[in-house]
Amino acid sequence: MATSSHHLIDFILSQADTTLILSHRNSEWCGHGPILEQDIAITNIALDLIGQSRNFYQYAASLMGNTDEDQLSGMRPEREFKNLLLVEQPNGDWGQTILRQYLFSQFQYLLFEQLQLHKDEQLAAITAKALKEIKYHLRWSSEWVIRLGDGTQESNLRMKNAIEALWRYTGEMFMPAEYEKEAGVDWLLLKDAWTKKVQAVFDEAFLQIPNNTFMQSGGKTGVHTEYMGYILTELQYMQRAYPNCEW
Repeated sequence: MATSSHHLIDFILSQADTTLILSHRNSEWCGHGPILEQDIAITNIALDLIGQSRNFYQYAASLMGNTDEDQLSGMRPEREFKNLLLVEQPNGDWGQTILRQYLFSQFQYLLFEQLQLHKDEQLAAITAKALKEIKYHLRWSSEWVIRLGDGTQESNLRMKNAIEALWRYTGEMFMPAEYEKEAGVDWLLLKDAWTKKVQAVFDEAFLQIPNNTFMQSGGKTGVHTEYMGYILTELQYMQRAYPNCEW
């Protein structure tokens, strides 16, 4: 397989892994949301993300030819997962979960806007379809960031704590791994657009973007935080206990 084909598969897997892990994190809120309406909302977002993940895994499996979506999601070890470090971070309180979702959704929306024009027609189709869902994720999460930031003294403090916990993982989104350099994405343009959008929401929420924060990276190349192993232990249990289960 040509190097460019390997890179395309790795890029597709990185999108699948990221949406799968965030879907799993969000699903942990099922039955525990602050009110019923938002419990349903975060669970529906988890379902949207797992649907996106399946589309990416199915396409990757078709290109690889010797595997399927169940093997790719349920049997690969931690070091083969290429998800962003941001999405594997703990849920924390509602504010931290909301901020994690917003920071990612803002990035994903801008990224998929570029990818819907990708020369690979299948990748372009998957991302174009997902944009409709991501638009809702983005609106919902940004409204919650503003509501909590511009709420009580307590809710504002919790959002500031969430920023302190999560911001260090945002830089990785704009650090292209080797397999991403052929993805046709303008990473500098993406970072600039993302920063402006986040700044606008933060201004409305009376929150500040941290300065001079050291950015963590490694997730895209399989070097994860201590949380990843625990996530996969739970997420992959059925497939490993009962091999060849179908999604």
